[in-house]
Amino acid sequence: MNAEATLPPECADFYRSAIELLQANDIPFLLGGAYAICVYTGLARHTKDVDLFLRGADVNRTLELFRQHGFEAEKTFPHWLAKIHSGENFVDLIYAAGNGLCEVDDLWFSRAREEALLGRKVKVVAPEEIIWMKAFIQERERFDGGDIVHLIQSCAEEIGWPYLRWRFGEDWRVLFAHLILFGYIFPSERHRIPADLIRELSERLATEHRTPNLEKICRGTLLSRAQYLPDVNERGYRDARLEPRTAMDARDVAQWTAAIDKKKVDVPATCDKPPPPTL
Repeated sequence: MNAEATLPPECADFYRSAIELLQANDIPFLLGGAYAICVYTGLARHTKDVDLFLRGADVNRTLELFRQHGFEAEKTFPHWLAKIHSGENFVDLIYAAGNGLCEVDDLWFSRAREEALLGRKVKVVAPEEIIWMKAFIQERERFDGGDIVHLIQSCAEEIGWPYLRWRFGEDWRVLFAHLILFGYIFPSERHRIPADLIRELSERLATEHRTPNLEKICRGTLLSRAQYLPDVNERGYRDARLEPRTAMDARDVAQWTAAIDKKKVDVPATCDKPPPPTL
């Protein structure tokens, strides 16, 4: 299915203008989000924004460029997201994940795939980077596991599995969880995931299970900005978002937390029941 067919004319004109402006000024970018999913899976859905991925070093000059051309442009969350507005439509400029991981680097561009959108040739984020970033989106109100499953279903043979494993690094359990879900959702497709990858992750899981980790850290905040706040604010767990490997600092965490829409998201609160014991 063609994602362009779902776009209202004024929205398509805005997106086309944004793409042409970036290309005319030699600012490298990649197409992601719902349109990238459509490229790989054929499943289309229209949103009021388009996701463009670029290096963090290019963000400031990109925003200034659009301001010079009459657009409203802002860094919405300095550690990962900027926006360009045109009426009700907007372009998201993404240079990392909301949790501070998955920073856009040169490898994103070297592995990208070229496609056509709105009459222009653009590069599309590779499946591996899409899976890497979406794997951490596990909010109560949004879970991107369905996109990951459909990506694997549609192009398992094209995925660079050793590269994907390398991308996840110490977060391999997150990858493993999605692979297990894929086998559950599509049991007839399980064999399309390399057996040696499943074996490696299974053996590592068994080894780590026998070796307790006494470090009191909560990595749930890398999956949801709301659901694990009591653990880092009240129960004495260290917030994994503040590890040196992320793009976040305490100020970013505070801003990202303050932006939670309390009307749409249930933010957990502690009750009289004590926290679970530390073993």
